[in-house]
Amino acid sequence: MKENISSVYFRELFRVLVRKLGILERENAVCCNITLSQCHAIVEVGRVPDISLNDLASALDLNKSTVSRIVDQLAEKNILIRKTDREDRRYIALHLSEEGNILFNTIETYMNAYFQKVLRAIPADKRVQVIESLQILQRALDKNHC
Repeated sequence: MKENISSVYFRELFRVLVRKLGILERENAVCCNITLSQCHAIVEVGRVPDISLNDLASALDLNKSTVSRIVDQLAEKNILIRKTDREDRRYIALHLSEEGNILFNTIETYMNAYFQKVLRAIPADKRVQVIESLQILQRALDKNHC
């Protein structure tokens, strides 16, 4: 591979990668009768029980009003439960209902199995390199996020 990689080539590779991952996520969300945004919210709340609305908005990289709408929709479907703090009534903690936990576990199982297949398709001697490269890419995106 060339040492001098152009930003155009990098963008093209990244665009295709994002599209492939997006299609995968949409298929997973559709099978569970939820939107992609709702799927992301379920995963974040499932991983961090009692997460605040502000922390969820930060984790999803969305504004608070958008996340509030997502939370409202999931609460209406009995997937998510809001818990008001006894001492600070403005603080709302979010956690999954029993149905939400089942959905979270379904999503996690599917995604873990899929990425296990993808990882197996990468030559064993290149797996660490791929992970390190993704970490570098993630840090670069964080640093240059608008």
